[in-house]
Amino acid sequence: MHRIRKTIHRYCAALMMVAGLVPAATGARAAVPNVWGFAYVDALAGPPPAAHQGLSPAGVITSAWTLPNLVEVTFPTIPLTDGVVHVTAVSPKPEWCQVAKWGPGAPGLSVQVRCYKYGGAPVFVPFTIVYEQSSGTLSPPEAVAYLYYDGASVASSYNSTAGVNSVAAGPVGVWTVTLPGLPTTPTGNLQVTAVDPAQPARCKVGNWTPSAAGQVVEVRCFDATSKPLKTGWTLSYTRQRAITGGAKPPKYFAYTMDESPTTPGPYPPSSAWSYNSSSGPNTVQDALPFRWVRFPGVGVLPDDVQVTAFGPGPEYCQLGGLWSVSGAIVDVNKVACFNGTAFTKQRTFVTYTSAT
Repeated sequence: MHRIRKTIHRYCAALMMVAGLVPAATGARAAVPNVWGFAYVDALAGPPPAAHQGLSPAGVITSAWTLPNLVEVTFPTIPLTDGVVHVTAVSPKPEWCQVAKWGPGAPGLSVQVRCYKYGGAPVFVPFTIVYEQSSGTLSPPEAVAYLYYDGASVASSYNSTAGVNSVAAGPVGVWTVTLPGLPTTPTGNLQVTAVDPAQPARCKVGNWTPSAAGQVVEVRCFDATSKPLKTGWTLSYTRQRAITGGAKPPKYFAYTMDESPTTPGPYPPSSAWSYNSSSGPNTVQDALPFRWVRFPGVGVLPDDVQVTAFGPGPEYCQLGGLWSVSGAIVDVNKVACFNGTAFTKQRTFVTYTSAT
């Protein structure tokens, strides 16, 4: 049924492209997103703060609480339902958020998000959310790829080199993703989010081993008490592009990996996985019990931040509080990581984008 629905969506997208509603691929820079949206959802109902929501085509995002831990976010101008969604909890406690599902809304695109405490108790937690859907190709060094794995097969996929992304299942809770045609070294940024409508689930980057095949990423997922779990998930890869898939616009975006979380800092991560569209030197340092990521020169509202943990264990990472923007400097000064219910040092991928 999902594949039939997906075919219908692609057919509708093709009709929209013919009608001029979705930009067609027109050259080396054609891999801009067809549609995208992001928001910081901090209330049970109503529009998210204007300073932290962006949408293309333009519109006003809304959210509504429908169950004890189910929030429905509506992107009213987005007609497609493939693409990918990522969410990041904003809490200093051992909690997380995951995507339950997404599909047609009234109007536009509806994304359902669930949040949990460690152990599995449902809870409302503020969160950031980003959605994007892309087409076309890109010339290096810029690159974008994503896929949605529904627990059994690839349900949505995109690669800016026109390569065919693939997933190989390993032991329970472990998958190997191959994104062909992309750089054969560890460069760029990754984001991973669990997708499960029925049970608590957390997903992360377990390993990153690019090869001649392209970018090779291991995804690991865990249940409410850190046991390996078979579930669905989304993955995005970007290089010199925003998490929304675009560049110029947005002119202001950055990403980095905290490659050395035990280093007090401030230190500049390797340029292989740290990029700033304004050429500023991204830095990472302690802000105990959190980590502090600074992106200079790109702070323009409205904006979005996403965080994903990196490593083979059950540790998970999020935003311990809202980031700040002052004088074009972005301070993501509360990156929080947990092992069970305890704070821990953990490698993380952090990505920032403006809508501008």
